[in-house]
Amino acid sequence: MTLFGPSGNSEQFFEEGHKATLETPAWLKEQGKGLFDGGLDLFEYSFGQGYRMKTELAEEIGKLFKEKGIEMSVHAPYFINFANPDPVMFEKSVGYIRTGIKFLKNFGANRLVFHSGSCGKETRENAVALIRQRFEECMPEFEKEMPDGAYLCPETMGKQMQIGTYKEVIDFCTISKILMPTFDFGHINALTQGSLRTEDDYNRIFDYCEEKLGHQRTNIAHIHFSKIEYGAKGEIRHLTFDDHTYGPEFEPLCNVLIKRNLSCHVICESAGTQAKDSVIMKAEYLSKLKH
Repeated sequence: MTLFGPSGNSEQFFEEGHKATLETPAWLKEQGKGLFDGGLDLFEYSFGQGYRMKTELAEEIGKLFKEKGIEMSVHAPYFINFANPDPVMFEKSVGYIRTGIKFLKNFGANRLVFHSGSCGKETRENAVALIRQRFEECMPEFEKEMPDGAYLCPETMGKQMQIGTYKEVIDFCTISKILMPTFDFGHINALTQGSLRTEDDYNRIFDYCEEKLGHQRTNIAHIHFSKIEYGAKGEIRHLTFDDHTYGPEFEPLCNVLIKRNLSCHVICESAGTQAKDSVIMKAEYLSKLKH
């Protein structure tokens, strides 16, 4: 069974008078009434701009999500870059992952999403090789620090200068058993100028993942889904499900999730409507599953 939920708190959450993530678990369980029972299943807490939370609060938030049966994931800061040739900056990236693992444990979460890096002044080939070398260096230590059953999840990226095509991400994940891909299908679609249109387009990605990583990690892969405006260099901005110009549309992915019997986590990153659009996805998935 595939699970659904938002990244962060949506505009609707705040419009209804809620102010803090401590209120989010109960609110998420109320979403989707009339369409399905039990509310939404997932929540991703983003530290995109840096870690600004006390340990005690993280533990309190994690406890409330666990009580409601909602699984948490964590997004590490956006400025991680394992392709930066400066050894000092490399150590900072390692530190951001270590702090992310600490919050992963505080929340009781099991997935830490992060961006692998960008080319900078290096060629893409050199940047990819450097990331691979550094993953090989630091993964043994991360393996010791990670809780059982938890994963570090490098994300596919949406801009040409960023490292993170689906093949690059999957190939990085062959380095360690604790690495699992985050397939951001909005990013993939933006980078490839709208290539995700049919079930075959998604199957190609899952087939490659299964070939390289096996069924177990493919089956529970982490997914980000949103519609994204793009230009010649890739991603421009996140959109809502009301957009039908840029895509991608959810239906072909939904069909693939069901036909392959996948148990993925689908996190919605729509611009402000991430909870509402998570409900749309879960409702469509459950409806198709019944038939």
